[in-house]
Amino acid sequence: MAKQAGGAPTGSVPKGKYKVPAGARVPSRLLGRTGVGVSIVGLGGYHLGIPPEQEAIRMVRTALEHGMNFLDNCWDYNEGDSEKRMGKALRDGWRSKAFLMTKLDGRTAKSANDQLEQSLKRLQTDAIDLVQIHEVIRPDDPEKCFAAGGCIEALVAAREAGKLRFIGFTGHKDPDIHRHMLDVARSNGFHFDTVQMPVNVLDAHYRSFEREVIPVAQKDEVAVLGMKPMGAGLILESGAASAEECLRYTMSVPGVNVTITGCDSEGVLEQALSVATSFKPLSDEERRALLKRTKPAAQGGKWEKFKTTQQFDGTEQNKHWLTTARL
Repeated sequence: MAKQAGGAPTGSVPKGKYKVPAGARVPSRLLGRTGVGVSIVGLGGYHLGIPPEQEAIRMVRTALEHGMNFLDNCWDYNEGDSEKRMGKALRDGWRSKAFLMTKLDGRTAKSANDQLEQSLKRLQTDAIDLVQIHEVIRPDDPEKCFAAGGCIEALVAAREAGKLRFIGFTGHKDPDIHRHMLDVARSNGFHFDTVQMPVNVLDAHYRSFEREVIPVAQKDEVAVLGMKPMGAGLILESGAASAEECLRYTMSVPGVNVTITGCDSEGVLEQALSVATSFKPLSDEERRALLKRTKPAAQGGKWEKFKTTQQFDGTEQNKHWLTTARL
C-alpha cells in the first residue's frame, strides 16, 4: 500500500525506558471556543495500524488512563484498520473517556456522508466529537468543500443530526492554502471549530504554518491542532532534535491547543506520556537555542517531505477517495 499522510514510524523506544507514574495525568487545555477540555497531547491514529492489534488497543486505553483523551484518526488510515482498532479499544465504557476525532476525504456531500457512516460503524459509536476535512492541500480544495453539494453541506447536516459535534479541516502542504480555506469559510459565514497543521522545530523556518496560519486561526477563534511534531519521524532521522525536544517545542508554541503525535509502540507512547505529564514550556532562551540549532536542517524543506513531495499525500495517491467512498 502507498504511504499515507503521517506514515513514517517515530522510532524504536523500548517499553519501560520511560517510567510514567500510575497517577500521572496529562494536563488539559480548552479546545478553542468549543469550551471542551482536551489533553495537550493527542494520540495519532495512523500509527495504531503498525503494531499488533492487541498492543494498539492497550495503547489507546493506556493513553486514556493517563488523561490523554484526544484521539486522532482518519477514514483512510491503513485501509480503515486504524478506525476499527480504535473502535475495539473504546468498547466496555472507554468511549466516555475519549474525545474522538476522525477525518474524511470526500469533497462532495455524498462521498463525505458515505465515509462518515463507515467511520461511525468502524469506531462503534453513535457520534464523533470532531470530524475534519482531510488534506486540504490543493488550491481549489476550499471552493470544492463549500460549493453547492460539497462536503460542508454533509458535515453541517450530520452535526444537526447529532452524528458529530464539531467540524474542522487539516492539511500539511502550504500555509497559503490553509489561510485560503479560512478566508473562504469566513466569506460563507461558516466557523470552523478546529484547524490541524504541521508545527515543529523545522516548520518555524520553512513555509511556516506556525508563523502564517496560527495568528489567523487565533483571530478567528479556531482551535489549533499541531501535528507532525517530529516531522513524521524525519526530524529524528535528520538528527536536528530529539523526540523530547520536538514534543516540548510544539507543546510550547502559543496558540497550539493539542499536539498530535504518532505512537507506533507502547514504548513510544510511554515517551510521549512522560514528556506530557511532566510538561514545562520551553523558556525563551531554550526556544531560541533550539531554533538556531535546527535552522540548517530546515532549509528547502528537505526533512519536511509532506510539504515538498507527494510522499505523504494519501488523497493524492488515491484521488477516487475524494469523490467516491470505497465500500
